[in-house]
This record gives sequence, C-alpha cells and structure tokens, in this order.
Amino acid sequence: MRVVEACGKTVEEATEKALEQLNLPIERVQIEILEEPSSGLFGLIGAKQARVRVSEKITPESYMHDFLEEIIGKMGLVAEVETYMEDKNLLMNVSGQKMGMLIGKRGQTLNALQYLLNVIYHKKFPEQEGRIILDVEDYRQKREETLRMLAENLAKKVVRMHREVVLEPMTPQERRIIHTALQEHEAVRTYSEGEEPYRKVVIAPR
Repeated sequence: MRVVEACGKTVEEATEKALEQLNLPIERVQIEILEEPSSGLFGLIGAKQARVRVSEKITPESYMHDFLEEIIGKMGLVAEVETYMEDKNLLMNVSGQKMGMLIGKRGQTLNALQYLLNVIYHKKFPEQEGRIILDVEDYRQKREETLRMLAENLAKKVVRMHREVVLEPMTPQERRIIHTALQEHEAVRTYSEGEEPYRKVVIAPR
C-alpha cells in the first residue's frame, strides 16, 4: 500500500498534491489530516501549512488491476487495463498494441492468464463470490461470434453428409457456446467427449 504525505495552503491543495504523486483518483484513497492550516499572527508569524497523509485503498479491483499491469509490463508490453464489477464478477479488459502475445493461439495464453488471476484473486480475497473474466481487445466476443458461425456451418455439413463431426479441443466456455448455438437445431445434436484439457464437442445427426 502506497502512502504519501503532502503540504499545501489548504487541505484541498495538499490532497491534490498527494493525489498527483500517487496518480490516483480521490475515490481510491484514504485521507488523514495531520495538521490544519493556520494563518498565524497577522498572517506572518507562526503561519502553518496544511499537512495530509494520503493512503491508497486496497480493493479487489485496484489490487488485481495493479497485479495485471505488472504482469503485462514484465512481458514488455504497454497496455491499458479497465476493471469493473458486474454481477459479482470482476471484469478486466486489456487494450493496447501487440496484444496478440496476451491472447496466444486460439486464446490459450488469455485463458491461462485468466486462470492465474482467479487463483490470486480468491487467495487474496476469499470473501469474493464471483470470478475474474479477462478479455483482450474484445477477443472473447469475436471468438464467440466465430464459434457460432462455425457451429452453424458444421451443422449443415453434418446434415448433408449424415455423419458426425468432431471439433478440436476447446475450453468449457467455448464448448458451451457450441452447445448453446445448436441446442434448438432440429437435425443435429451435440455432446462432449474426452478428458480435459483435450475434451471436444461432437456434432451428430439426430
């Protein structure tokens, strides 16, 4: 936790100086007034400046934000990390240049990094009920659209050939997208087979 002391003519001025040093918004800090300003005698003798101690608040959002930024920095990348809570889950979205390194082949690096963040998150904040969902440049949304299109195209192939098709190994989240996309299909059905991390979706004729 970072702590800074600063002085100014007013408490507000001293606080602003401390916030500049910490590079944090006021909602992410705790402010302790160490000394009130005093004009002294005739505004000259015994005049004192305001002095404050400003401490960074450690919240799940701020801690994981800084943790992820540190990882990205050690990878030699420059990126912006956005964090926010939604339905008890902590969503983290990364944007910047050369983000392919964070995504990896078919999102493998992204998924591994998300797993690591969740381990740290629940170890550091065991009271948190949700989980971390990590995305890079909206990759997951684009991947979902790609998988839905893939499911529809393969379903047509299964109907045409009247033979099942086995997809490549996928994460549980990606398999769920395939299952959901075809759950109402009249001519095909889906199921999973194999063991993690090589579990696959099978699209078969009904």
